[in-house]
Amino acid sequence: MTESSSRSSSGPSPNARMLGGVAAAAVSLGVAAVVAIPFQTQAQPLGAVGAVIVDRTPGPVKELVIQALGGLDKLFLAVVVLVAIAAIAALAATYETRRRPVGSVIFVVAGLLGCAAVLSRPGATLPDIVPTVVGTACGVAVLRLLAVRLWTVPETGHADGGDEPDVSRRLWLTTGGLLAFGAASGLLGVVVGRLTNSVAAERDVSVIPRPRIPAPPIPAGVQPKDVALPSFITDGADFYRVDIALSVPQLSRDEWRLRIHGMVDREITYSFADLDRFEAIEKAVTLTCVSNPVGGEYISTGMWTGYRLTDLLQAAGVSPDADMLLSTSVDGFTVGTPVEALHDGRDAMLAVGLNGQPLPVIHGYPARLVVAGLYGYVSATKWVTDLELTRFDRAEAYWTRQGWAARGPIKTESRIDVPKRGQQIPSGATTFGGVAWAQNRGVRGVEVRIDDGPWQPAQLGDAYSNQTWRLWSFGWQADSPGEHTLTVRATDNSGAVQTSDEAPTVPDGATGWHSVNFTVA
Repeated sequence: MTESSSRSSSGPSPNARMLGGVAAAAVSLGVAAVVAIPFQTQAQPLGAVGAVIVDRTPGPVKELVIQALGGLDKLFLAVVVLVAIAAIAALAATYETRRRPVGSVIFVVAGLLGCAAVLSRPGATLPDIVPTVVGTACGVAVLRLLAVRLWTVPETGHADGGDEPDVSRRLWLTTGGLLAFGAASGLLGVVVGRLTNSVAAERDVSVIPRPRIPAPPIPAGVQPKDVALPSFITDGADFYRVDIALSVPQLSRDEWRLRIHGMVDREITYSFADLDRFEAIEKAVTLTCVSNPVGGEYISTGMWTGYRLTDLLQAAGVSPDADMLLSTSVDGFTVGTPVEALHDGRDAMLAVGLNGQPLPVIHGYPARLVVAGLYGYVSATKWVTDLELTRFDRAEAYWTRQGWAARGPIKTESRIDVPKRGQQIPSGATTFGGVAWAQNRGVRGVEVRIDDGPWQPAQLGDAYSNQTWRLWSFGWQADSPGEHTLTVRATDNSGAVQTSDEAPTVPDGATGWHSVNFTVA
């Protein structure tokens, strides 16, 4: 029998090639994550790409995601980015051959785009692209290894009739091993990177300044009895969170600086230690997100400790022509606050503490803005590092560019917390309840309506201040079995009654009456 030897250009199935491309991408991202550990946070290519996508996504689309997913929006985006990268890598692998490295070229182009994304992040420097470059090189190396060694299958005839080597089994084992290595290294890089860069340990031993005049104590009467309502002061762990930070900034007190510039007599930069020369204040303030729908949960009340912004700005000498304070977060997010809100007695503050503790990292540690009476997108910059005095006709903040109003005063609104939508309650005496808010005006009254009946006054918890929400309750005798509807509306201290006109969250906050359907058993 004559031996013959030839090589086949037919390689493995398309599925095997695509899985190999995904494995190459996994190795690329995993290696980049490990290499990025000693670098700053923005050197992570996956996070940088995600941040660019967030920046380029139209405002209404972002609002839709926030409304649909709430706190899961960032996880959703991370999954979408990973799926997109996997799809591109799988497609690229189908074009990769021994002699035509088309897939490798696609990997290189993707790596260049990743470098551009990294360099687009605030504070990024040229060395920050090193993890992306190294990761891309490893991904290309894996793709070439698969194309040259495993995707071109030798066909060898054996004189003794023996079986051919099990190339397919080796291909799948190698691909699976590379995929597992990429996933494990990526997980290692993320975990170790977060532990290395985290400021949580610093926060745990930090202290907040003691205010010369503490906030008035919270009277027991603010909390209605016989109904399970939110606590008047929201625990830090339960405080709502809405922001665009895919990776929570980790900024230490030693690194933190606050630059004040723009339309001022002189530019000033404060370190954290410099704040000790200012009087510390303590105030209970209710914050509300403009993305809060009617009846929504993007509202919380905290006891904030910090410093008056007017005190910090005084040394800079603010121009009388400045009407906007453009504040910038360390991650580049911007907020435009009306200057008049800093001087009208509401004690807008640079906050460094929440509920007697240093700020939680996810809520802006080491410092953030808190301006009562304005939706968060124009008042509540987390991780703030820059204050520019300017004008609304010269500058636009992040959400204003996305289609939201330049100024965002909070509207008079109310919410039903008990009963929940669709809840079944027993017949007999029951108590309903909820919250109402009109920051900087305060709530004077709350009324409820059962079905199409008359409006009836609810019992209000004690008022604490015009800058905080007010809890309410309503006792009702449930004598009529079947389905019913409970509706609520509030009246603020100016005499304005909450409007029934329904409006979406865009451009300046939702309006309408909150209603809940329930059943009497």
